[in-house]
Amino acid sequence: MIETRLLQYFLAVAEEQSITKAADYLHITQPTLSKQMMDLEASLGKQLLIRGKKKITLTEDGAYLRGKAQEIISLIEKTENSFHEGEQTITGDIYIGCGEFRSTYAIMKIVCSIQQENPGINFHFFSGNGDLIIERLDKGLLDIGILLEPEISPRYDYRKLPFCETWGVLMRKDSPLAARESISAGDLSNLPLIVSNQTFNSNQTNAFFEENKPSSHVVASYNLIYNAGLMVEAGMGYALCIDGLINTTGDSPLTFRPLASTFHPSLYLFTKKYQTFSKATKLFLTRIQEEILF
Repeated sequence: MIETRLLQYFLAVAEEQSITKAADYLHITQPTLSKQMMDLEASLGKQLLIRGKKKITLTEDGAYLRGKAQEIISLIEKTENSFHEGEQTITGDIYIGCGEFRSTYAIMKIVCSIQQENPGINFHFFSGNGDLIIERLDKGLLDIGILLEPEISPRYDYRKLPFCETWGVLMRKDSPLAARESISAGDLSNLPLIVSNQTFNSNQTNAFFEENKPSSHVVASYNLIYNAGLMVEAGMGYALCIDGLINTTGDSPLTFRPLASTFHPSLYLFTKKYQTFSKATKLFLTRIQEEILF
């Protein structure tokens, strides 16, 4: 069994790319740390480190272990913090995974209010698509997920939030399509599209885009919207995205046009079934119920 201490040592070496620098950071001797790393490799039966003249790099197995070690250490810290909550004052950490949605502004207002009233509560947001958020929720690295029309699974409890999002097309203001009030699938025929990985995270969303699939080609995909905006601005193509995430006002060279449809997917908050929540997380869920779900 790998000790947590060894994982912390390994992460320090991976970060510093040097046994000497990592040893200084950890306040142990260089020979001790070097032996610990060799013992770790021996126990796993894998080479983790490539010891170069100027720096240490990770092997493929080393990179894999670094990812897992970070998850393990994060989960341990999260668990320890939940036990350190005060009896009178609510403290602790809340871990929330969320896609990029304009309507989460209402949730952020609740986050701000809770934090002002309970300065000992810290919020940690992880932005990503559905697959990444669900993976981290399954591993216990997140308490709550907020996604657009997630695929319903018996492993989770769902709360439908009273918010809908509008899908549309982000384009340059000098595009011919910018003169239209809305965009149809036919308008996108033979145009280069930049699509969001988030687009296909649920059966309902996927089915809609399959039914209305334009005869165009996908030139790029994106995870978060900022880089998609840069691609559109550079003239690479048209980005399918959600309204309100990119500034299209003033001097911005970009504009947004909604899809010509009645498809407005809803936002869902979901948690693992039978999950035990910290006091801080219970407070957050209660406020969501009182102020948003009523």
